[in-house]
Amino acid sequence: MQLFNLKQPDEKVSFSQAVKQGLGQNQGLFFPAQLPVFDDIDDLLAMPLAERSTQILHRLIGDEIPLDRLGEMVAEAFNFPAPLAKVDDNVYCLELFHGPTLAFKDFGARFMAQCLAQVAKGEKITILTATSGDTGAAVAHAFHGLDNIQVVILYPEGKISTLQEKLFTTLGGNIHTVAIEGDFDQCQQLVKSTFNDDEARKALHLNSANSINISRLMAQICYYFEAVAQLEDRSNLVFSVPSGNFGNLTAGMFAKVLGLPVERFVASTNLNDTVPRYLKNGEWAPNPTVATLSNAMDVSQPNNWPRIEALFEFGYLDKAILSADTVDEQYTQLAMRQLATLGYVSEPHAGVAYKALERVLEPGQTGIFLGTAHPAKFRDTVENVLGQPISLPPELAECASKEGLSETLACDYELLKQHLYKLVLG
Repeated sequence: MQLFNLKQPDEKVSFSQAVKQGLGQNQGLFFPAQLPVFDDIDDLLAMPLAERSTQILHRLIGDEIPLDRLGEMVAEAFNFPAPLAKVDDNVYCLELFHGPTLAFKDFGARFMAQCLAQVAKGEKITILTATSGDTGAAVAHAFHGLDNIQVVILYPEGKISTLQEKLFTTLGGNIHTVAIEGDFDQCQQLVKSTFNDDEARKALHLNSANSINISRLMAQICYYFEAVAQLEDRSNLVFSVPSGNFGNLTAGMFAKVLGLPVERFVASTNLNDTVPRYLKNGEWAPNPTVATLSNAMDVSQPNNWPRIEALFEFGYLDKAILSADTVDEQYTQLAMRQLATLGYVSEPHAGVAYKALERVLEPGQTGIFLGTAHPAKFRDTVENVLGQPISLPPELAECASKEGLSETLACDYELLKQHLYKLVLG
């Protein structure tokens, strides 16, 4: 598989190199030089999740990873289901929260860990990533205990749920967590600054596990196929994707390019509405990040958006396939209550996606909104909105009483750099 840097197209790399490098020069995202169209979609959809995903990924990645080894990696990464739950007559939730950290990012993070272990060949690596909630736990659990890999996770202090925080700040070992006095966009900027520092990048052997890493994006393509595979009627499908950093939506649109029968996508955002405003008026004008109930989507400058633009620019997809909608706090809570009335308990991010879907779904269409996290990860919010108790699944109950091991830093690059050198180099 050959990829190129969207900012500097003359930088071309293999899949293995893109996985190890994360970002290209000038912080550019890697993008496939070509995307195939599958002519056997029905055959693929008839396969079990792991077998189908292995086939999809093999066709994309090529022979860089032997097919039998890739199958082992996929079986290890995707060892949990992604059921499609019927919510209403023509509306379903794709539940992506049945992995070890109860969030959709388990798919991408676990596959990336497998890929990095495969391609690094024993080299020492430091994973530096920022999280607005779920990425941190997924990455921490995926890489915990792996030889020669240190993980440093930045997150905005006081701006993620307590249980989200406990899932990744209590592990210790090769997992280091830093609470930054700022918002997620500032955390992300610190990550970018570190990668832009040639000295630090080389000394620390840096890599990023955010959704900018191509291996995570490839993994996420697979669960869109799994959603469609569970439907008998696969016509007139509309996906509503709760969107923060926009990796999830990007993966869905890649799946469409490959031949998955999707009529349209809805980018569902909270009050951090840079993309809905951009699609409406053509002006890219990020506002300061606003804290919301759906905190994992509190992102004003989504890193993955250039890949979506590239899909349009290179003629893979028509812009008409994508719309975007903003769901405010009041409507987020209303959506959660509506879902509860239908007998389905959900959390704020899925609430945003459900409400945006409800606004656009037309007669004869089937709507699928993505459930990106278990409602118990947002226990306080869900209990307050619905007025009913939520029990903790074992994964959360186990870490809830553990002590967090994070350090707190001001939002200052030089302070972070010193801290990273101390953690990794001693």
